[in-house]
Amino acid sequence: MLVVGLTGGIGCGKTTVAKFFEELGVPVIDVDQINREITRAGQPCFDAIIKQFGHQVVGPDGELDRRLLRQIIFQDSEQRLVLEAILHPAIYQATVNQLAQIKNTPYMILAVPLLFEHANFLSMIQRSLLVDCPPDIQLQRICQRDQITPQQAQQIIQAQMPREQRLALADDIIVNDSNLTQLKLNVLRLHQSYLSNLAVRLK
Repeated sequence: MLVVGLTGGIGCGKTTVAKFFEELGVPVIDVDQINREITRAGQPCFDAIIKQFGHQVVGPDGELDRRLLRQIIFQDSEQRLVLEAILHPAIYQATVNQLAQIKNTPYMILAVPLLFEHANFLSMIQRSLLVDCPPDIQLQRICQRDQITPQQAQQIIQAQMPREQRLALADDIIVNDSNLTQLKLNVLRLHQSYLSNLAVRLK
């Protein structure tokens, strides 16, 4: 089974691309979803986060105030490292467990926001797929989605690997600078390419 690592800068459309692959019947493991599941109220990671960051990061619904937590860690790199130390081992183990359950499929998608920054996730994949878009579009999407200022959005972007470096590392690239119809077509082309290349390798 081919494991394709799907990644992209914040606001580039990685989640939408993952959804389109799912619609084509391709199994998808989404690390963001795993993150949300292991940080729900009552989970060990939730308790560890509250212990470290205090009850200020708990929202009115009793769950994490993810927007506030994100602001804290992008303003303080040391706090970001603390949060990563809490989350990354649990996310990695949950990913390994889910990956072991996927069988009888030519290929699957492993969606990891910071794929190129983490060797343990890179070791799981055989090919990488980057969702990219121009910086001005990226900034606009983040501001609209998260209801934050351009300065806050730029701070988040700068905390990630530079765009040029991601482009240089990726095996495959989808440019998401148009509409959803075009994006879906791009996903379909790659889907057919992956299946064709696998068929050739099996001959």
